[in-house]
Amino acid sequence: MNEKILILDFGSQYTQLIARKVRELNVYCEIHPFSRVPEPDETVKGVILSGSPFSVRDKNAPVPDLENLKGKYPVLGICYGAQYLSHYYGGEVQSADSREYGRARLASVDQTHPLMKGVSLNSQVWMSHGDTIVRLPEQYRVIAGTADIGVAAYAAKDEDTFGLQFHPEVYHTTEGRQILLNFLVEICGCRMDWTPEMFVETTVEELKRTLGEDHVVLGISGGIDSTVTALLLNRAIGSNLTCIFVDNGLLRKNEYEEVLESYRHMGLNVVGINAGEKFLKDLSGISDPELKRKSIGKNFIEVFEEEARRIQDVKWLAQGTIYPDVIESVSVNGPSVTIKSHHNVGGLPERMKLSVVEPLRLLFKDEVRRVGHALGISESFLRRHPFPGPGLAIRIVGEVTPEKIRLAQEVDDIYIGALKRFGLYDRVWQAGVILLPVQSVGVMGDERTYEYVVALRAVSSTDGMTADWVQFPHEFLSRVSNDIINRVKGINRVVYDISSKPPATIEWE
Repeated sequence: MNEKILILDFGSQYTQLIARKVRELNVYCEIHPFSRVPEPDETVKGVILSGSPFSVRDKNAPVPDLENLKGKYPVLGICYGAQYLSHYYGGEVQSADSREYGRARLASVDQTHPLMKGVSLNSQVWMSHGDTIVRLPEQYRVIAGTADIGVAAYAAKDEDTFGLQFHPEVYHTTEGRQILLNFLVEICGCRMDWTPEMFVETTVEELKRTLGEDHVVLGISGGIDSTVTALLLNRAIGSNLTCIFVDNGLLRKNEYEEVLESYRHMGLNVVGINAGEKFLKDLSGISDPELKRKSIGKNFIEVFEEEARRIQDVKWLAQGTIYPDVIESVSVNGPSVTIKSHHNVGGLPERMKLSVVEPLRLLFKDEVRRVGHALGISESFLRRHPFPGPGLAIRIVGEVTPEKIRLAQEVDDIYIGALKRFGLYDRVWQAGVILLPVQSVGVMGDERTYEYVVALRAVSSTDGMTADWVQFPHEFLSRVSNDIINRVKGINRVVYDISSKPPATIEWE
């Protein structure tokens, strides 16, 4: 049975990072809103309380119910979590004269304490808080401090309760990994055996028990999430899985044929549906990005449903939902504000009376790739950049036409091909071409041209939640620009997007 760490989320931007750092140490963990503390069971080994944008002194400060956790399981409070444990149980927290933010160094460390084992004196830590602990409860003691903060870390004397006023999960806390490792292993006694191979083994067994001889249908896209979902299900139920790959006419150049061929080599039962004409007809005259997404989503459901109904005795719809989607749906303040609609098959279970199975709902994106590696997926497939569900429709700003799709496909093919030739493809999280609704004057030979402008986009990221633009060598950009303008009739200007996320998004629409 999996052992696990519970992480209570108080709304910190770092909560998911805490979870990912714990999982990097091969320990399974789950994030839960502070307001919905789960009943602990025999699998729980410890609890982490996250940071928060709130102050413990606020009237509406988050207050968790720790009755079944504190004193019964090891509890580690981080930033707000540490201040809450001190404030609520008899200590004193005050507003600092100035916000304590940025690098600091440990001026004192009790290296004999299990939480501080192997942590160096003068070790760098990262602070990010407006309050500070000025007095601990009677039964707590200091185990680390900085020159400015007397209580950087503390421990209870009579139970496994601990607090850190700095963030061990961030890169700038240089020995933060060691502190988390100490908590998980020295204090919680975790075995560190939650590996991709273990995930595959336990998930396949669970799928076998859940699905039995039932038939399952899955919409597959060529992306890593749906592909890993398909391979896990294929191991569990074999030919009782049918994958449907819909060509919406908005894929990259030759992608439909290439992806279908890849899936056949993986031994999957895949049905390909060429429905581009239907999608493009309904996109005619639509320029608004939300309306484009909704049109594509509606047509996808109709095409998928029509094909799925041909399969006998389907009882389940599989989806490639991953953990960030699950977390967002139960976040501290409810679902996040919609930035853009997501292309999915959310309307199908109700329409077709199907149950939903989501084998990846516990994994972050980087973990999905590691599981894919354990399943034997080729490295070239695992390294494929994410591609939006609505495809080139949201990389063509404004109305989508067959001619604009052709231009976007040709330019994208040149750009992605150049990234691979120059050895830059694997440095990039996601790259693509945006066809702008702008035409500019150019000169080719002795002729004046008035043709489209394309923007090249490339970002580096870990999970797509934040992203920075990639600083390519100038000679690479020069070569790509020349190739595009010389080889694609209809394009006479190339620009490069140097916007980060936030404030920009990765896609333009």
